[in-house]
Amino acid sequence: MLTVSQVLALLGVPQSTFYRWRQVGKGPRVIKLPNGAVRIRRSEFDRWLSELEECA
Repeated sequence: MLTVSQVLALLGVPQSTFYRWRQVGKGPRVIKLPNGAVRIRRSEFDRWLSELEECA
């Protein structure tokens, strides 16, 4: 699983952009852990990127 920081580094976007995408439903699905931390499954991240590729 990827951390938000890892996803931000891979995409090259600021944290505010990532959370805005989440608010409007355009970001990858996340898992919220009991401690409040957010994680993204690598498979979900790859699926989300593939969908973006198809839309371009």
